[in-house]
Amino acid sequence: MPKRNATAAVIGAGDYIGAEIAKKFAAEGFSIFAGRRNGDKLAPLVKDIEAAGGEIHARSLDARKEEEIISFLNDADKHAPLEVCIFNIGANVNFPILDTTERVFRKVWEMACYSGFLAGREAARLMLPRGGGNIFFTGATASLRGGSGFAAFASAKFGLRAVAQAMARELGPKNIHVAHLIIDSGVDTAWVRERREQLWGKEALDNPDLLMPPSSVADAYWQLYQQPKSAWTFEMEIRPFGEKW
Repeated sequence: MPKRNATAAVIGAGDYIGAEIAKKFAAEGFSIFAGRRNGDKLAPLVKDIEAAGGEIHARSLDARKEEEIISFLNDADKHAPLEVCIFNIGANVNFPILDTTERVFRKVWEMACYSGFLAGREAARLMLPRGGGNIFFTGATASLRGGSGFAAFASAKFGLRAVAQAMARELGPKNIHVAHLIIDSGVDTAWVRERREQLWGKEALDNPDLLMPPSSVADAYWQLYQQPKSAWTFEMEIRPFGEKW
């Protein structure tokens, strides 16, 4: 395994997409700093990466708290220069508008937009003095359109996209690649499978080409990282070939 003197931070290192991103960058030689609300749930990821010869530092992290984001990214940068920061917090919920409470709306915004701003700002603060880095944000179909029942989620994802776009325009000329990855499909996770079955029955799971493997998302992020600065992508949309759009 190649070893780099560099850290990749994954904020929102969940069991599926976040874990696969961490595994991919660890396999490419990065030291991984992985954070999620309940750090104990990172134990399987730590086991997998260390078994493969990689290095990972797992933390409990509430990304809505400024002091925790600052501490997390500063510790990552002290271990080895922070070269990649990937914000991958989801907060995908569906509520009819009349059932969307003030608390739900605010919490979803805090998780999917406000915490993304904090992560991006603090990553940029560390990268700017070195004159380079990569800051990537996970988006969704809801980043582009508000579906029925997704007022809270879509507004937060719209906002995250705007934060990412503004950062890309400001930081690109300073050699920091900011990109927004729109996942325009269901990702093959236990939650998505359960929801699809509830909505459309077990036959909805018969076609494997309609769900995106989490490892494919990780591969897309690796492609973004590898782009030469003469041809950077700000926004990439990915979907399975069987997905209608």
